[in-house]
Amino acid sequence: MCGIYDLTEKDLQPLTYTPAFLDKIKGMRFFDPHVHMTARTTDDYQAMADAGIVAIIEPAFWLGQPRTGVDSFRDYFSSLLGWERFRSSQFGIKHYCTIGLNSKEANNEKLAEAVMEILPQFIYKEGVVGVGEIGFDDQTALEEKYYRAQLELAKEAGLPVQIHTPHRDKKKGTQRSMDIALEHGLEPHMIIVDHNNEETVKEVLDRGFWAAFTIYPFTKMGNERMVEVVKQYGSERIMVNSAADWGISDPLAVPKTAALMHESGIDLNDIHLVTYANAVKAFAQSGQIDEADFDLAKNIDQSEKFNGSSILRGGQQPRIDKNTTIIR
Repeated sequence: MCGIYDLTEKDLQPLTYTPAFLDKIKGMRFFDPHVHMTARTTDDYQAMADAGIVAIIEPAFWLGQPRTGVDSFRDYFSSLLGWERFRSSQFGIKHYCTIGLNSKEANNEKLAEAVMEILPQFIYKEGVVGVGEIGFDDQTALEEKYYRAQLELAKEAGLPVQIHTPHRDKKKGTQRSMDIALEHGLEPHMIIVDHNNEETVKEVLDRGFWAAFTIYPFTKMGNERMVEVVKQYGSERIMVNSAADWGISDPLAVPKTAALMHESGIDLNDIHLVTYANAVKAFAQSGQIDEADFDLAKNIDQSEKFNGSSILRGGQQPRIDKNTTIIR
């Protein structure tokens, strides 16, 4: 019988295998327009790249516990524009973000006022494709106040808005979110209404907004339900995301949903629209997205550093792709 001391370095390496669902989506490209990679590992990035995800959007959100000062927001926003974009690039995935004051922390009025003062420093930065995720959580007066203020920022900047719809009393919160956006003179085609379900989708689409669906275990939408939504409503202005974060979530939700749609007989063009093209079209209204950049991102050099920091640790060897004309 072997003991633990008989293990070799090779035995301790991660298992490498190809998940069965990848066979169903071979050759497809995916865009996850809502995923919180700050809360995920480099293994997740590698798995996402292997599954065909070529680009992502990371919305600013809360960290699981309340922030206590505006500087924590400043550092967080900076990390979305800096370190996280770099980390994503090390796996060949193009990283964008949306910047905003999340609805949960909008209820701390003193802090919210300070955050509103710094938002203009960030929303005009390269790679920012919208103001988000903003909207309602408990549907309080303060949430509405700062939602309205950020709609005005988005309008001034000419940026799309990524709306977080509440988990409680979702239909009312979704309707109110759309009503207020229209009150502020924003066009529906500039608004991505997120976290939809069967109760909200028809009105969102009928009113001309983008309808985003989050495939999140046990709480939002399962991908079997998502298949039925696409069968009923088609693919126009519908997009799928994972919203993977520090909770029980799946960063491969988009390609897995594509695989299930394919297995269920949904047309490949419809799958392409809801898992890639619609998200590109909606957020490209920011003027920040060029699909050619997705291919450039595939030129990976993991020996690169960001402000002196690397994704590599110890004696790990960098991956350096040779399909580039640049010689270093």
